[in-house]
Amino acid sequence: MRVALVVLTLVMSVSMAFAEGWTPTLSSHSYGPERIIAVDKATQELIMLERKSPLHEVLRFPCTTGQSTGDKLVEGDLRTPEGVYFVGHRINRKLDWALYGDIAYSLNYPNPIDRINGKTGSGIWLHGRGKTFVPRDTLGCVALKVPDMQNVALESEYGTPVVIANNLDWTRDPGESEVTALTLVRELDAWANDWQRQDEGFFDHYNADLMTASEGTDFSGFVAHKQGIFSRQPWIQVMVDNVRAVPGPGYWVTWFDQYYRAPGMASTTGKRFYWQKDDAGKWRIVGREYVPASEDLGAKYLASKQTDVQGLVKAWRAAWLAGDVDSYITFYGPQAVQGSRKGAVSIADYKKTLWATKPPVKVEVDGLTVTQHPKGLEVAFTQVFESADGYSDVGLKTMVLTPDGNTWKIDSEQWRRGR
Repeated sequence: MRVALVVLTLVMSVSMAFAEGWTPTLSSHSYGPERIIAVDKATQELIMLERKSPLHEVLRFPCTTGQSTGDKLVEGDLRTPEGVYFVGHRINRKLDWALYGDIAYSLNYPNPIDRINGKTGSGIWLHGRGKTFVPRDTLGCVALKVPDMQNVALESEYGTPVVIANNLDWTRDPGESEVTALTLVRELDAWANDWQRQDEGFFDHYNADLMTASEGTDFSGFVAHKQGIFSRQPWIQVMVDNVRAVPGPGYWVTWFDQYYRAPGMASTTGKRFYWQKDDAGKWRIVGREYVPASEDLGAKYLASKQTDVQGLVKAWRAAWLAGDVDSYITFYGPQAVQGSRKGAVSIADYKKTLWATKPPVKVEVDGLTVTQHPKGLEVAFTQVFESADGYSDVGLKTMVLTPDGNTWKIDSEQWRRGR
């Protein structure tokens, strides 16, 4: 009942707020996409905008939209929806030339916000039109003359945002959107960090009632599923990159690539989050969509860990060279394996006895490499060692590191003589 009341209230407020249509001003903020397809229903124009120092127009064509004016609310109302949508897959079937030309792409109507607001209908496309071209002549789609649609298709790709409004403008300045976009990027980082820490605060980033409305399933099921994963996984790592953001009517959309790691698995996924402010003014996730990633983040993930690992190995080397057993052993997990020794206590006892008579005088590390390992990361480097009694050796040191909060612990360490 609570969710139903929330949705009814939103539908009423949306109908009242946008009776005259949405009239946004798109700005050149730092997290805007490289390309935006903007559809102005009032002027019956499609404008291709490009954000390359700064936002500017690259294409403009006449378009035709729904036969009825206003924002789409229900199936069959002959209206074109207003909001932020995304170019989907090309329609891969024979098309009626008069109605659709030779190119058509699906748009993701209804999006999560539309579902929250109780809107119905489907099959909203961006397509060509072969017959005589007149304004406001579709059942709700956005149509272009065939040659114009061909030009737009050349400049668009899957996932290009399509901003549809009753009347719109744009500015070369970042405007207030710069602040909101940065706020949402920080919220996204906090969401990733709380997920990585397997913290219950992770769920506070969502609006449970509106997530239930947008997805059609009780949000408590999502919570239970994630809590089950948290209880089973000793560690999780989450990285987000390629973040973009665009404002919609009463909401914002962010889309990004996500890299997820847990023991024995790694994956890159594309996601869209739809955000709205709650009663306290805090941005919360109210809907989501899964999409293909724009980039495999595996290489970027490793590059981001390279600095962490180099810092850890440098500090580990310093503790060893200083003969500081208490500091040295903090780099190892409780069950760490070092050669034939098992457990941090056993390693510490061995080093304490050894260093009492043969303290190290030289420890050098060279040629460090980092690769992924099912348990975390594998680090390999050439190690040069010399102790006070004149003993020296050179060999390949290999370590397996496992995540431990915001740092790493050595899970196993092996050494082999020779370069």
